Formats: sequence, C-alpha cells, structure tokens
Amino acid sequence: MTSAPSPSRNVADILVEALPYIRKFSGMTIVVKYGGHAMVDEQLREDFAQDITLLKFIGLNPVVVHGGGPQINQVLERMGIRPQFVRGMRMTDAVTMDVVEMVLGGKVNKSIVALINRHGGRAVGLSGKDGGLLQAEKLHIVKQDSADAPPEIIDPGLVGRVTRVDPEIILTLSQKGFIPVVAPVGTGPAGETFNINADLVASRIAMALSAGRLIYLTDVDGVLDGSGRLVSSIRAAEAEELIRGNVITGGMIPKIEYALEAVGSGVTKVPIINGRKRHALLLELFTDSGIGTEVTQ
Repeated sequence: MTSAPSPSRNVADILVEALPYIRKFSGMTIVVKYGGHAMVDEQLREDFAQDITLLKFIGLNPVVVHGGGPQINQVLERMGIRPQFVRGMRMTDAVTMDVVEMVLGGKVNKSIVALINRHGGRAVGLSGKDGGLLQAEKLHIVKQDSADAPPEIIDPGLVGRVTRVDPEIILTLSQKGFIPVVAPVGTGPAGETFNINADLVASRIAMALSAGRLIYLTDVDGVLDGSGRLVSSIRAAEAEELIRGNVITGGMIPKIEYALEAVGSGVTKVPIINGRKRHALLLELFTDSGIGTEVTQ
C-alpha cells in the first residue's frame, strides 16, 4: 500500500505562517473597500469572492464597500451623457444620480453578492439607504487653482458627505452569519439621495464598527516614496510630509486622509494594497510581510 503524496513544503510553510494571524483575527471586523481593476477582471473577481468567503468561514467578519465608476460611465455614455469630474468627484445631476443608484445599488452590488454566494458565502446587498445606514448632507467642492487665486466653490450636484452611520443593520447581518455588501449612496435630511465617495463610506463604516482593519484595494502597490520604492508602513506626520512634497498625489491623497481619520478613531491599521494581485486580501492579512502600505496611528 502506497502512502498519499504529502503537500509541498512551500504550501505547508504558508499554512503555518497563516495560523497565528487566523487566530489573531478571529472575531475581528474587517471592512474592505472593493474597487479598481479587481472589480472588472474576471479572474480577480473570482479570487476576491473566494477570499471574502474564506475570511467569513475562518471566523472574521468581513464587510464589503464597493465602487463602480467604470460601470456608471458605461451606462451614461450609452445614454449620450458625458461624465464630468471636478477634483475626482463626479458631477451628479438628477439624471446621473438615477444612473448611479441603478448601477451601484442594482447591477454592481447584486453581481458581487451573487459571486460571493456562488463560492459558498452568504452575502446580502445593501445601499446606504437601507436601515438608515448612511445619513448624508450635500458636499461643496472648494477649488483653488493657485495660492494667489481666490477659492472657487463648486456645486457638484447630488454628491454628499457622511454625517452619521447607523451600523445596526450591518451588525445584525454579521452576527447572523451574513456578509454585508454596501453600495455607497446615502440619504439626506429631506430624503434626497446622495452619491458618496466609496473610500469615504468605507472609512466611516469602519469607524462606526470599531473595525480592526480597513483595507483599500487599489490599482497600485501602495504608497511610494520619492524614489518610487514601496513604503511598507506610514504614520500621520510622514504622510503629511509626503503630501506637502507632492510625493503622494492624485487619488491617493483622499485615501490617505480617510485612512488617517480611521486610525485616529480606533481602527488599528489601514492597509492600502494592490488588488491586481491574485488573492491580495489573503496575502496582506495572513503573511508576515504583507503586500502594501499600512497606515498606522
């Protein structure tokens, strides 16, 4: 009788390396901002659904907050509407808001839910309007082209910022074994619907849940220094210096700002990782080195 082949040493080493992290994270709430290339590449979408399902099975409580900008743009363009942005914010009139809510709360949200469920998870789709999850108010954008120029206040339409998070619906679903998947729209004081930046929503939900981790999936490796090398860990003072020196630029700036707000309110760490890497979530959480930049207090 021949014995069954044993797994390779590499696989065994990986499992042993993961064990203390699985023990450490058991019972922890982890909020994941899901966006970028990981949402459109078919293999990466499958990997993400498997990762989220595995996290739930081994005792973590994952909460997914997703974007959907490219999908919204596709629908608007088919309608003959050209998307417009100011400082990275989508100009959102009433027609655009209808499209945003339809795409985020409908097609995108339900496709993520279905994929997680197909891999054995029990996902439930929500928008910020469900259960009073996200209360919001109108956002105004201040634009200043130069230090000498007067600031210009721009009205982006139905774009909001979070004023209050009521996490009860998320807590209830998580306690019952479900995986909440949240579309980033919220309700204003007069009942109006607001389009809200998904990075901001993820940060505020993580703060309200006292999450152990808030993880941003992006299309880059993390924060790079002036020489283009990955910064493995960064604190507030260091991040502010890199922003002032134009080393951190563009869309990474609000991510860092929201991450710093989260760690300042009790979230232990905020990893910013490259969602283009297969099983990025597992590599970040369950390996000694991780794969991105950790924002810490």
